[in-house]
Amino acid sequence: MLDLRCGKKRFQACFQFIEHFHGIRFLARFDIFSAEDAIILFGTSIYSHPNDDPHLPDRRVIRQVLVPSEWVRRMFSEVWPGIVSVWAAGIDTQRWTPGPAADKDVDVLIYDKIFWKREHYEQTLITPLRNELDQRGLRVETLRYGSYREASLLALSRRSRSMIYLSRHETQGIAAQQMLSADVPLFAWDRGELWQDPKYAPHQVRFGPVTSVPYWDDRCGAKFRDGDDLATSFRAFWHGVESGAYAPRDVILERFTLEERAQAYLRLAQKYA
Repeated sequence: MLDLRCGKKRFQACFQFIEHFHGIRFLARFDIFSAEDAIILFGTSIYSHPNDDPHLPDRRVIRQVLVPSEWVRRMFSEVWPGIVSVWAAGIDTQRWTPGPAADKDVDVLIYDKIFWKREHYEQTLITPLRNELDQRGLRVETLRYGSYREASLLALSRRSRSMIYLSRHETQGIAAQQMLSADVPLFAWDRGELWQDPKYAPHQVRFGPVTSVPYWDDRCGAKFRDGDDLATSFRAFWHGVESGAYAPRDVILERFTLEERAQAYLRLAQKYA
């Protein structure tokens, strides 16, 4: 709940940011003396790029712009230097929990978020990937970004032994982190290189490197770069799946619970108050 108590012309008020997570109460309080001095933490679901409004900080008293990951912070800072911080959203780890081993009737869930240069990647990435899975006789399901509801992903998280994550780049990768919370290891396509959004690139913005998995360590699974290293990388990844080598849920529990992310937000709010 956000509670603003204001006077008509000049006010002394407080922001109260109160959230309840499993009995824990968080409270941040800031004294405000005038509307002109109001504290603004702007983000994280904002512009795709500051070029959409490069002079915004000149018009508003923005204490800090919040973005979901470090590569996005670096990109935004090229236009808005000195006012960009990272804050990633939390994952509901009590909802996204591991499914019973007996329910795991899908070996590989393909999460397909490829929409730029689709025809090219159909030939160079998706078809070779499906051929590799067919040759191994694995049970496969596919979700295409933009054509499913979250409930479908949640249901598949309980049935899937692993997920192949196909996305050119991600600011945070919520769907990937939800699956990690469900203890589903990822085989992630992480090509890197330059930001690809055709609204901006390359005619307005040339920025890199980017990543499809901004929050990653070896417990999450394995990554590959393109079709050339797909077969070799998947062989190693699948060996890790079958041997239980990965611990993706631990990564989320350590850094991305709702409680931890709420506390991180309050630290930022208190820092820039």
